[in-house]
Amino acid sequence: MGVIAKVADRPTRLKTVSRKESVSLPLDMLLQGDCIAIMRTLPTGSVDMIFADPPYNLQLGGDLFRPEGGRVDAVDDAWDHFDSYGAYDAFCREWLSEARRILKPDGTIWVIGSYHNIFRVGALMQDAGFWILNDIVWRKANPMPNFKGTRFTNAHETLIWASQGEKAKYTFNYRAMKTLNDELQMRSDWVLPICAGQERLKRDGHKAHPTQKPEALLYRVLLSCTKPGDVVLDPFFGTGTTGAVARRLGRRWIGIEREDSYCEVARERIAAALPLDESALAIMQSPRSQPRVAFGTLVETGMIAPGTALRDVKGRWNVHVRADGSLESGTQVGSIHKLGATLQGAPSCNGWTFWHIEHEGVLKPIDALRQLYLLATEP
Repeated sequence: MGVIAKVADRPTRLKTVSRKESVSLPLDMLLQGDCIAIMRTLPTGSVDMIFADPPYNLQLGGDLFRPEGGRVDAVDDAWDHFDSYGAYDAFCREWLSEARRILKPDGTIWVIGSYHNIFRVGALMQDAGFWILNDIVWRKANPMPNFKGTRFTNAHETLIWASQGEKAKYTFNYRAMKTLNDELQMRSDWVLPICAGQERLKRDGHKAHPTQKPEALLYRVLLSCTKPGDVVLDPFFGTGTTGAVARRLGRRWIGIEREDSYCEVARERIAAALPLDESALAIMQSPRSQPRVAFGTLVETGMIAPGTALRDVKGRWNVHVRADGSLESGTQVGSIHKLGATLQGAPSCNGWTFWHIEHEGVLKPIDALRQLYLLATEP
């Protein structure tokens, strides 16, 4: 499997239990080695989302030069070379097979590519049993020009988003995407710039990776179809864009990369990524995704008694529950959401995940008691 390189000081291993064995899931870790070999070691049905940026098989022939004579820094690395279309297809079949096995039944996969490979990969995904939900066109706001002037400028790449099957359930944060897009439905054409300036990682004055993806692209992908705490796998990790964005958004991640130079850059990058504050992680939810139970219901049914002390996970604020389900902090009173936002000076707050309670000797979000209530009242 190669060397396991950890980014976090104490990477977490989540126990995944099956009928036959218990396997550790290497969370928040960069696994160095061949992606197919490493994917085979991961447990079945263990990750919530896969983002794959596989080799594009560009088939470049010779150097490319700008009109003034400068050489274009194009993709000519060994990892992008395949002897034939057949060899490339065989490679994609293998990693897609493992991806389908590793993905949870309600998980989704994203694959990004150019016209060189995305149509072949899309057909292979359908052959493997994936159900295509959308194809997203990433229209580059600042594409590289066509220096020869013999074709249209390649100004976009395509992302395929797919579920495990036609009837498979999956996460889509529709309301969050609409909010992100100024209250308009998020369309399938995304205008985002390519990596440039400070975001473009460099080593010795040269690009650290020829096809580094912008963090804005991964931010939108992860925000659209994952929840905080979900596990995201990137089998072609490169310089770690997926891991850096996952850490910012409170998602768990697993990266696989074989190239030493990319691994070194990825470790440094992710270590420097700052997670968002808990209040900032809350997103707008569609009404149908919100459990239909009020906090006051937990109070009136006795699951949380009036006078009970609640606190945020970092211990910054302590409040008390009142008989009507409101919370009190000194002279300030409000709902679990409103008071949480007021104390933080934030525009909004998901009180269900922000406020915690001592339950059975463990500090838990009050949402844990709501879930217990829902289980107890299921028809």
